[in-house]
Amino acid sequence: MYKFNREEYNKRMSWYVDARFGMFIHWGLYAIPARGEWGRSYEELSNEDYQKYFDEFNPVDYNPKAWAKAAKDAGMKYVVLTAKHHDGFCLFDSKYTEYKSTNTKLGRDIVKDFVEAVRAEGLKVGLYFTLIDWYHNDYPSLNDRIHPMRNNEEYNKREIDFDNYLDYMHKQVEEICTNYGKLDLLWFDFSYDNMRGEVWRGTELMNMVRKLQPDVIIDNRLEVSGEGYGSLAEGNPTPYHGDFVTPEQMIPPNGIQDVNGEDLVWEACVTMNNNWGYHATDKFYKPADMLIKKLVECVSKGGNMILNVGPDARGNIPKESMERLEIIGNWMKDNGESIYGCGKSSIEKPDYGRVTQKGNKVYFHIYENSIGPLPLIGIKHEEVDFIKYLYSGAEVPISTSWVHSDYPNIVFANLGENPILPDNIDTVLEVTLKNERVD
Repeated sequence: MYKFNREEYNKRMSWYVDARFGMFIHWGLYAIPARGEWGRSYEELSNEDYQKYFDEFNPVDYNPKAWAKAAKDAGMKYVVLTAKHHDGFCLFDSKYTEYKSTNTKLGRDIVKDFVEAVRAEGLKVGLYFTLIDWYHNDYPSLNDRIHPMRNNEEYNKREIDFDNYLDYMHKQVEEICTNYGKLDLLWFDFSYDNMRGEVWRGTELMNMVRKLQPDVIIDNRLEVSGEGYGSLAEGNPTPYHGDFVTPEQMIPPNGIQDVNGEDLVWEACVTMNNNWGYHATDKFYKPADMLIKKLVECVSKGGNMILNVGPDARGNIPKESMERLEIIGNWMKDNGESIYGCGKSSIEKPDYGRVTQKGNKVYFHIYENSIGPLPLIGIKHEEVDFIKYLYSGAEVPISTSWVHSDYPNIVFANLGENPILPDNIDTVLEVTLKNERVD
């Protein structure tokens, strides 16, 4: 009978809940048709239809060192690369298939290059691995609502050996857990319909991973998809439970709690535009200030954010993404202390922004200025040791103005005469309390 070990769990999760911000990289053959990573499914492309992209794959600008540097410069602490996506193409040198990057014109083990580059920047290494494989002959297509060949009657007549597929999938997971050194994070994707848990031989798979990579953090998608929380949240963890919950393209309204009301570790996975893989005509990029505020929102609710980039067919992160990463990085250089190691505060969200907290440091994120001094609702006068602007370290005095004399129990910060905030995206006040709050 599996028994969940809270102490071991907390130990392996410590770096992750401190990091708070990571980069997702979705890259593969789908960068060439440039219509997103689900193009094979949407367009119902056969292996033969898709083969031209394998033959064409030759990213002449491919430079994983540049990707790793972009992540570090943006203030990210970990990077996760799609070692294999649903189309079945492997970015690593698997001995169980010929459908891999070492057999393309590029001729390189992309995962090997990636893990070396990320470690060189001092970042944590993560690999994404899909449970699904549209290329493998023994992956079921009949009655499967997402398989590219779901409507191809002739293809669906073939006999399949699903256990053979599972053997193949498990062996590839064993390869990535064996051949690339210590992995900090393993991001499985994804369970759906009746394809979940022990259908993947989940206990066997997780036991192997834990044996090979005892400290690795694993998401919850052996059990669920972007929907659902998993068995850890239900209070009855299976042997293949996830270490964190993975809401996709949304931020939970109140963070995520288990059945007992205890906070769970979670990570919002978010795209910059509307696709994970490169999409040439998808120019619906979220503004950098929005992405910064969404990162703050995640942390203020006790979560992480992993922000995606989808390099193009030449291997370059799109310029629109790089522009946003630069702005985010500049803000993080000044204000990262309000993100790293921070989480929820007992202080309620103010109407002008959000609050994050780390020990006796409370960070007020100010999105809009006040008329007159700024109210720090939830802080008592006798608690305050010091207030400063995080970006400069300059003291911010407690206001003694008569204008707020009707509110003697509220601490007001004197931001000075200028009604324009120093940072028009998010100006952060660090309030140091005399003692850590216990509410």
